[in-house]
Amino acid sequence: MNGPLSGLNVVDFSKFLPGPYCSWMLGNLGADIIRVENPRELAKQAQVFGWDKLDDDARADLRARDIYARNKRSLVIDPGHADARPVIEALVAKADILVEDYRPGVMESMGYGAAAMLELNPGLVYASVTLCGQTGPYRDKPGHDPVALAIAGALSRIGEDPARPSFPGVPVADLLSGSNAVIGILSAIIARGVTGRGQHVDVAMSDASLALIASTISRNPDLSKVPGRGKRRADSGIWETADGRFITTTDMEPRYWQRFCVAMGRPDFAPLQMDISRRGEIADALAAIFRSKTLAEWLEILAAADTQFAPVHDLPDALSDPHNRSRGMVFEVPLPGGGTAPHIGLPIRLSDTPAATPRPAAPAGGDSDTILAGIGLSPTDIQSLRDKGALYARQGSRA
Repeated sequence: MNGPLSGLNVVDFSKFLPGPYCSWMLGNLGADIIRVENPRELAKQAQVFGWDKLDDDARADLRARDIYARNKRSLVIDPGHADARPVIEALVAKADILVEDYRPGVMESMGYGAAAMLELNPGLVYASVTLCGQTGPYRDKPGHDPVALAIAGALSRIGEDPARPSFPGVPVADLLSGSNAVIGILSAIIARGVTGRGQHVDVAMSDASLALIASTISRNPDLSKVPGRGKRRADSGIWETADGRFITTTDMEPRYWQRFCVAMGRPDFAPLQMDISRRGEIADALAAIFRSKTLAEWLEILAAADTQFAPVHDLPDALSDPHNRSRGMVFEVPLPGGGTAPHIGLPIRLSDTPAATPRPAAPAGGDSDTILAGIGLSPTDIQSLRDKGALYARQGSRA
C-alpha cells in the first residue's frame, strides 16, 4: 500500500459502522488492514440482509461495492477455535494497531482483551469503539446510533417537528465515533514514538455524540430557555419549489441576509432578521415565494445574488454533482463481473502524501492464504486449519 500511513499494520475485528469506518480511513491513508472476520458474524449479517440467498458471484459483486470494505484484506477465521489462537496472536504480535467494536468484555472472553494483547505486544495501540465505553453505568448497554444520540441529548434536537424528535436519517454518531477513533489511534501512535509503549484507546459513541450539543450549551447559559426543536431562524430554511424540489438557504450573516431579501423581492424583511416575533410570518412568506418558481430558476436567481444556498440533492444527484466528482469524492471502481460501482473518496486531502490507491474488497476470506503465508504458515499448515474447522473458505463457507 502507498499513502501516509504505509508501514502501519492493523488487525481489525470490527463489524458495525463506527469500527469499519475507522479502519476504512486508516486503510485509505495507507495502513495495511487485515480484517479478522468471524464466520458466525458473517452468517448473521447474511441472514439479516438476505445475502445468504445469493450465489458467490452476486456476493462478490456486493463485496466490491462495499465502500467501507475497500483497501482491506480479509481473513475468515473462528476466533473462538483453539487452533485459531496462535494465528491471531501471531498477527497481533506484528501489528501496530488493533480495532474492535464488540461489547465490553467480549474480546476478553475470547482471550483477546486489551490487557492480554498489550502484554503480548507492548507497543500495540488497542482501540475499542463501543456504544457507551469501557466504564460507567451504561458500559454493558447494547444499542446503535440513535441510542447514543439519545443519551447525549442530541436526538432531542433533531427534526423540525416541535412535538417529537426524529431519526437523523444518516449515521451521525457512527461516523463521528469512527473519526474520533482515528484521532485517538494516531495520537497514541505519536505518543508511542515518545514513550515506546502502546495503550488502550476507549471511544464511546455516547461520548462523541455529546460534542453535537456543545454549541447549544455554549450559547445558552439558561438551558431552560433554549429554543425548542423546529424553532429555526428566519434567515435559514429548507424550501419547496414549484416543481416539487427542495433548496436550502443559510444566510445568517447580515450582508448575506440583505442580499437574500432583495433577491426574494422582500427587502423589507432585511431589518427584521432578529425579530423573533416576526419569524413565523417571514418564514410563511418566503415559503410561498419559493413555491412560485422552479428549482432551476431559484438556483439562477440566488447565484446572481451571491447568497448562501444549495439544491437538496437526492443520492443520484450527489453522486453526479460535478464538484463532488472534481474533488475525487465520487469515483467508479471495477466490479469482478464487469461494469463499475460508485465509491466515496477519503474526506482528507494531503498535499505531499496523498491517500492510497483505491482497491475494491475481495470476497470475505479471499485474502486468507496470502495473510497466513505472511506470518510463515505453509500451504500444508493452512489446509490443516481448514480441515480442523478453524479457517473458513471464501464467503464464510467451510472448505
